[in-house]
Amino acid sequence: MKGNILWLIAALFFVAQSSHAQEDEVSFEMNLSKEKLGINERLRVEFTMNKDGDNFSPPPFEGFKVVMGPSQSISSSWVNGKRSFSKTYSYILVPSARGNFTINQATIEIDGNTYKTLPKTVEVTAAVDKPNDQKTVDDVADESLHLVAEVSKGNPYLNEAVTVIYKLYVSPNISVTNYRPLDNPKYNNFWSQEIPVTKHTAQNGTYEGKPYRYVVLKRVVLYPQKAGQLEIEPLSLEIFVDVPTNRRDFFGGRIYTQTSKTVSAGRRTINVKQLPESGKPANFGGAVGDFDFSVTASKTQLNASESLQAVVEVSGKGNLKLFQLPEPELPSSLEVYEPEYEENIQTYTSGMEGKVSNNYTIVPSFRGKYPIPSISFSYFNPNTQRYVTLNSDEINIEVLEGPMNTSTGNAVGTLSNQKLVVPTGKQFHFIKLSPNLSPIGVNYFFGSNTFYLLMFVPLLLIPIAIFSFKKREAIARDVEGNKVKQANKLAKKYLSTAKKELGNKEAFYVALEKGLHNYLKAKLKIETSEFSKEKITSVLLDKKVDANDVEGFIALLKSCEMARYSPFSDVQMQKDYDTASEVISNLDKQL
Repeated sequence: MKGNILWLIAALFFVAQSSHAQEDEVSFEMNLSKEKLGINERLRVEFTMNKDGDNFSPPPFEGFKVVMGPSQSISSSWVNGKRSFSKTYSYILVPSARGNFTINQATIEIDGNTYKTLPKTVEVTAAVDKPNDQKTVDDVADESLHLVAEVSKGNPYLNEAVTVIYKLYVSPNISVTNYRPLDNPKYNNFWSQEIPVTKHTAQNGTYEGKPYRYVVLKRVVLYPQKAGQLEIEPLSLEIFVDVPTNRRDFFGGRIYTQTSKTVSAGRRTINVKQLPESGKPANFGGAVGDFDFSVTASKTQLNASESLQAVVEVSGKGNLKLFQLPEPELPSSLEVYEPEYEENIQTYTSGMEGKVSNNYTIVPSFRGKYPIPSISFSYFNPNTQRYVTLNSDEINIEVLEGPMNTSTGNAVGTLSNQKLVVPTGKQFHFIKLSPNLSPIGVNYFFGSNTFYLLMFVPLLLIPIAIFSFKKREAIARDVEGNKVKQANKLAKKYLSTAKKELGNKEAFYVALEKGLHNYLKAKLKIETSEFSKEKITSVLLDKKVDANDVEGFIALLKSCEMARYSPFSDVQMQKDYDTASEVISNLDKQL
């Protein structure tokens, strides 16, 4: 009896292990629609796997011509807690000659292992009268749908606009009812701006020499932030279509069947050229495009304590959001406030157009003349492949009324320039013998209230002075606290524009991203717009910055990228703003 129980336990254990092994077993098979066909028939070949894999490599299909494929379909479901997965690559072949042909092995990598299908032989005979392999609904949909990514430039310069237009080509034989995105590209190493498509209007065109209708589904303007080979990830969509069948209804009309197909635009690679070093101006700040530059003042004559506006403006076409405006050199005797940044930019398929400006409020305190020297702005024009430097006009500010600056002015009316005035009339008078004088009251200072007040007030001020001195000394010794205060001021400075745009998703995240890059540029003296997130991470870690703060900074940059095509709430924007203030403060204390 005991032996039977042990045998039963061992059998159950063996069955459980076998079942587990079967669940984890990988299958990769090739299935043919038929093994014998006429030369005027079509052959459908499917490669099916029960686990997702990479680097699929089909056989060469010797003796056949591929008329469609590969088309990809995925099926995944959960039944009683068990996952069922199937992925299939399908091809439609037509034979090119009669005879026996072998379809060799296909390969794929799954979990680091390479799997192969078994070869199969197909016999091709003479043409048959009635081919029995009429196109299926899926075959028609595969042949009639094509998603294409058209790239405006394959070899742009760094920070030069590249436009990607996604077009869906549809054969006149079918009609599209709806679609949904399955996988949106992330556009890594690009600054991206999507141009909304408000209306999907079908237009006539050709695809591979055949008449098609096409619809523009998506338009994106990219500015590469890194030189070298950059990859544009594919856009994948699930398309719902109505496909005609060979059946007809009671009134003779064609019966349509609805199906869905997954289409992909495929990966595109562009070669981004580095900006030339030859002829690069010393003040070049990364502007690429075709621009105009000016510095203007709202008035050139005013009185002291009045204000004027000095505007530094760049307008034209190019990467307007990705460079810093030059700063004017103003006399130290003028009171200058932090500039207000303004932008008026529209994004078209050719890139960004518009203008950006810094508006400086200036208040003179003294009378005099104050020149605002000419400043220069440099940019690279990709059309002419040359650097251009523009210089502003010199502006002279004249303060008409107000106090003189005693540090520079001279006293007016010295004694050496004055003349003695001699009175006219009688120059001598007799002394009065009766002056009519009257006695005044005697007022003793000692013992008065003023005497005691002046004597005891200094004694009371001594402890107050000692307390104030110790307080200031404690504040001076609090190095960490002073760093925190300074860091908080710095965070407010770089995030002031982003704070004004809270609630406006696009403007907020553009300002936030620019503020983060400007902070690193100011602290590390580097052009972070030319760096990838990995490079920024490496630089900060080399500076001994805490890994958590580095991770928070990179997470903010990712949020700025994600915000361009994802819905973000006001709560999320406020959270990102608070996080940015904290991260900049932490970085500043460490840098």
